[in-house]
Amino acid sequence: MTISQIWDYGLRSIWIPVDTQVDLSVVLAVYIPFVLMTAVFAYLLGSINLSIIISKKFYGEDIREYGSGNAGMTNVMRTYGKKMAAITFGGDFLKAVIASLIGRLFLGFFGAYLAGFFCFVGHIFPCYYKFKGGKGIVTAAAMVLMTDWRIFLILVALFVLIVALTKYISLGSVVGLAFYPIVLDRMWVIFAYGMRPRIVIIFAIGVMILGIWGHRKNIKRILNHTENKFTFKVKDKAVNAEKTDNTEKENKK
Repeated sequence: MTISQIWDYGLRSIWIPVDTQVDLSVVLAVYIPFVLMTAVFAYLLGSINLSIIISKKFYGEDIREYGSGNAGMTNVMRTYGKKMAAITFGGDFLKAVIASLIGRLFLGFFGAYLAGFFCFVGHIFPCYYKFKGGKGIVTAAAMVLMTDWRIFLILVALFVLIVALTKYISLGSVVGLAFYPIVLDRMWVIFAYGMRPRIVIIFAIGVMILGIWGHRKNIKRILNHTENKFTFKVKDKAVNAEKTDNTEKENKK
């Protein structure tokens, strides 16, 4: 077995050789445990949320009680400043990189998508924090980079363009999420001789649906012209807390 084969098909190819007829029972006995281990590991890793850890350890607070109420990099930037936002960004990005590499090692390119997706799910629904986490944009971006750097560059360029024009981080994120399955499908057709791996597209659609669902309140605020525009300035936390309370009251109406 070559390094290239491990990168494309993972360690499972030791027991299930590529382009070789293998009994179905062997495939199930080997493949399913690898899939389950990869998914569980990625989810548990994704559930680690640095924004919540930072806010509780260094400030004795919960970031989810301030600003937008989101446990993510943008809210940390508005509440605690650039340094803590950079640490949060690094943690959210790195965990998806690690998950995707482990997934690739076990199951090849499919494993990278599988692990990246479940890391993304863990970030949104973390088992350590009562299943209330962030929106997963940074984690999703890392997943895209680890699976296809060309798609990553296209979506980042689109994100930057939208944010530059509107100053809405959330709108740039939603547009990027919406285009992810489309760009992925087109890139596979162009660079993989017309091949369309359905399971990979399903993962991309899952990221899109969960990501846009996580931005549903932001979309409502954009339509009402009440969404916060991006700034590097730290806002007063008392104002942030009041806005969070007001937002929750509006959402309950």
